[in-house]
Amino acid sequence: MVDASFKLLQSDTRKEVIHNLAKDLRRYYIFPEKAEEASNSLVVKLANGEYDRYDDEDGFCNALTEELQNITQDKHLRVMFTSDHKETNDVTNSLEDLKTVVNNYGFHKVERLAGNIGYINLKQFIDTKLAGETAIHAMNFIANTDALIFDLRENGGGYPSMVALLSSYLFEEATYLNNFYNRSEDMYIQSWTQPYVPGKKYLDKPVYVLTSDYTFSAAEEFIYNLQNLKRATIVGEVTKGGAHPGEVRQLTKHFEVFIPTGRAINPITNTNWEGSGVEPDIKLSKEEAFDYAYKDALTYVKEKYKAQPEYQFLIDEIDEVLGGL
Repeated sequence: MVDASFKLLQSDTRKEVIHNLAKDLRRYYIFPEKAEEASNSLVVKLANGEYDRYDDEDGFCNALTEELQNITQDKHLRVMFTSDHKETNDVTNSLEDLKTVVNNYGFHKVERLAGNIGYINLKQFIDTKLAGETAIHAMNFIANTDALIFDLRENGGGYPSMVALLSSYLFEEATYLNNFYNRSEDMYIQSWTQPYVPGKKYLDKPVYVLTSDYTFSAAEEFIYNLQNLKRATIVGEVTKGGAHPGEVRQLTKHFEVFIPTGRAINPITNTNWEGSGVEPDIKLSKEEAFDYAYKDALTYVKEKYKAQPEYQFLIDEIDEVLGGL
């Protein structure tokens, strides 16, 4: 028998969700004035019966999320339903589960493409506590290539720690990447590359990053940092536009909210990509982005080795690929 509580929302449930949501927004959301405005709006609409028509979980969550995002213009802020029974209001981490492992901690493909071009298809920036070893292996695998393509067209974000680790392979010295203000602790936290990494660093070689309008959050931080430090060429579409890190808060046993508790402040621009997304250096459709970056990388490698007869095999390999692009 299907549990009817998962099919029809009771009035008391809607009331509990909204009251807890309003309380958590006021306490944790990065912009207090917006938190107050959004909370008041939700409570007034509840009192006016505007949420009574939502008797299913997804519809209710979508309505609350739409209201929150309309007021705050914050794409991170969202209400979610989970069938898992949760009793506490502790911060949760939905990435630390079996799916993270079988998705290879976000690293879906790492390879040497013809022409000695490195390629990393990364779909999540998983916390380095879990994914650090995999990231190190990935960067060491492509260490001897002559140019590198990061494919973030299907990357929805993740953790700044992975942004910092991967970036550490691209800079010789410790480099200031980003600054995060955290409202709860009223403090700034700087993000830097590491001066030492296991294996070879990837220095003085072209780096390309592919983007789409889906690319979001930590993936955008990686792109924004490298672009402003002039360490990569960004190719593709304008990204989604979310620069506020945060945490999941439990509202009831089955409802939770992701609340942005901080904001990124780039040390070069003194701002971030919230709402606007990251503008690529080469603006193309996501379908065109790979071919452009690959062709440009191959052209670079061909120019690098063309005067050295011992690398004719590589030139032949490049010419064959270029002929098909």
